[in-house]
Amino acid sequence: MRAVHFGAGNIGRGFIGLVLSQAGYEVVFSDVNDLLVERLQDKKAYTVKLASEGQETFTVTNVTAINGKVLADVAEAVAQADLVTTAVGVNILKHIAPGIAEGLKLRMERGAAPLHIIACENAIGGSAQLKEHVQSQLSLEQQGKLAAFAAFPNAAVDRIVPIQNNEDPLEVIVEPFYEWVVDESQMIPGFHRIEGIHYVRELEPYIERKLFTVNTGHCVAAYLGYLQGFATIQQAMANADIAAEVQRVMEETGALLHLKYGFDKSQHADYIHKILNRFVNPYLTDEVTRVGRSPIRKLSSNDRLVRPAMQSYERGMFPAHLAGGMAAAFLFDVSDDPDAVQIQADLQAHGLAQTITQYTTIGADHPIHEAVMKQYELLKQASKA
Repeated sequence: MRAVHFGAGNIGRGFIGLVLSQAGYEVVFSDVNDLLVERLQDKKAYTVKLASEGQETFTVTNVTAINGKVLADVAEAVAQADLVTTAVGVNILKHIAPGIAEGLKLRMERGAAPLHIIACENAIGGSAQLKEHVQSQLSLEQQGKLAAFAAFPNAAVDRIVPIQNNEDPLEVIVEPFYEWVVDESQMIPGFHRIEGIHYVRELEPYIERKLFTVNTGHCVAAYLGYLQGFATIQQAMANADIAAEVQRVMEETGALLHLKYGFDKSQHADYIHKILNRFVNPYLTDEVTRVGRSPIRKLSSNDRLVRPAMQSYERGMFPAHLAGGMAAAFLFDVSDDPDAVQIQADLQAHGLAQTITQYTTIGADHPIHEAVMKQYELLKQASKA
């Protein structure tokens, strides 16, 4: 069995590629990093090490790579694949869609078996978004045939992979915990079940549980840690005040998840505790600037801060701690992060109230908007103290 995976970065190698290799797949990575592709073609293997006391090590073999800039090679790889996965970042999906579309055209011409294409991104409906991009590359006739040749089941993925500083550029250090959940209701009947993937009939509860707990808590820890001058998530979470606030944020989103999906309160409290322990893993070094990166996306209406805040408010709860997390995100002033630079420029040019609305879509007359403004001023004053 052959899997084509788009994105040979740390998530691709340390998570998706590892799981697929252990499940018996030959993994063909597609990436635009020439040096990385050459190394994978040469070595045909790499090492994954767990950030744990035992530092368990896995050698991933039967892998190679193709250059994602060579459309013909990408198309042929997709045409011959038994599975296609991605871990490129949701904003990059539109750039890999042409190669996938060309590969699907070849499959249509050859009468190939139907193919699962799974976007493993930190986004709600990542595979559905990829499908839209792919369809835009097809003719109306080809779009009509698409369902017979490909399914795009949505997925939720979770594994912390910090910035790497390894002597071997192909080696990846990852946390021991991982979760890969796929919506089997969107898959082709009789599909091959892959060991290491958890299949569910309804994905949204799992996506939002992960997004509103792991991603929300992680970015709040990063933004609060940045404001207090900490370099890593581990240092930030060693601060009792930050750790307590991160937990309060998770409890706030937990109350929403209980109301919306009926998650058991006790079981979800255990889940929160597990996530908090992951954040303080002493064998990980996860920089706050990496976790907080791209605040424009993190502040968008469909992401980890605004989405649960608005849904909580709609259900009669006031998300005071989520508002504080949003406020901290607007104070994330990192010079090598284009999003952060843009937000700071807009704050200077347009003021706080307009900038909050611009990025969160929350109107100036909304109580959450008012709370974000108040928390922003309080955090700003505290950071100068």
